[in-house]
Amino acid sequence: MQVSIACTDHNLKRGNGDHSKQSATSPNVVNQARAKFRTVAIIARSFGSFTPRHISLKESTGKHTGMKYRNLGKSGLRVSCLGLGESVAEQLMTIAYESGVNLFDTAEVYAGGRWVLRSSLVITTKLYWGGNFIFFIYLSGLKGSLQRMQMEYVDVVFANRPDSNTPMEEIVRAMTYVINQGMAMYWGTSRWTAMEIMEAYSVARQFNLIPPVCEQAEYHLFQREKVEVQLPELYHKIGVGAMTWSPLACGIITGKYENGIPESSRASMKSYQWLKEKIVSEDGRKQQAKLKELNHIAEKLGCTLPQLAVAWCLRNEGVSSVLLGTSNPEQLTENLGAIQVLPKMTSHIVSDIDHILGNRPYTKKDYRS
Repeated sequence: MQVSIACTDHNLKRGNGDHSKQSATSPNVVNQARAKFRTVAIIARSFGSFTPRHISLKESTGKHTGMKYRNLGKSGLRVSCLGLGESVAEQLMTIAYESGVNLFDTAEVYAGGRWVLRSSLVITTKLYWGGNFIFFIYLSGLKGSLQRMQMEYVDVVFANRPDSNTPMEEIVRAMTYVINQGMAMYWGTSRWTAMEIMEAYSVARQFNLIPPVCEQAEYHLFQREKVEVQLPELYHKIGVGAMTWSPLACGIITGKYENGIPESSRASMKSYQWLKEKIVSEDGRKQQAKLKELNHIAEKLGCTLPQLAVAWCLRNEGVSSVLLGTSNPEQLTENLGAIQVLPKMTSHIVSDIDHILGNRPYTKKDYRS
């Protein structure tokens, strides 16, 4: 079970009208929210109680940090273009939050079952399908998550890619039921193909059900086709947006593997043998050579290679949010600095990057021109 957490104005509007009238720039409101965030993060480590309170920041923190906010697909949810994934460490979440981040993606597999909560959250949960009676398993998992977090509803439910034995109609009906029961506001997909997403949309329209609003997809310098070609078409046709993950390709794009596999790196771990094989392969060596060239562009822009890579993902306005995976404050601070590099991603710079990579996918627009 994976849970994504975001603080947005959309959540606030469902409360009574008084909460939404609070000042967007009031220092007291911001300080109260930060204090509440730190306190609840500590309490949540032991699954302490949580009482939702609505505190509207209206993206005021982002105005001071340069953080950008985008809609999640064509829904009304506003999320920071950078999100924090794979960590519920209080220090990291505080750094991200004070940098304008309002999207936090966590999972039990990351943090041993701990949850971190704070006021004014949009909560999304990911569910894995498969086998018989999946509808009942699904409801049990969702209700368990809500009980654990002491919340009445989540804002977005993400369904992991279904197996071949799961009827699409069953998934769409299950998601629609959950939304109609007030347990969720929207639902999205994770690692689905464009054809599967379109099928879900068609089923929803055929049976008057609710279609998905967002797809979670891997996206980085060396993996582009789905996010740059397939998802934009879905966005224009049915309004499905993109939330992307792994902008540094599991650390490959950091440059740490330029001279081999460091002993303390992820690729040196037994459980990441697949990553090691990928790095030392012929394609992996070619990627490292390209990263050396890209590093020259990073130096020219006055940033690091990871910052360039993240900013490159952000330059795609079709991406609602890029989830950052980091394990220490230094890495997080560096990656968050990509927001300052984004204005430097001119068409000329992007063209230079495409020339080095040599993997720019062709779209219908390219064929027309």
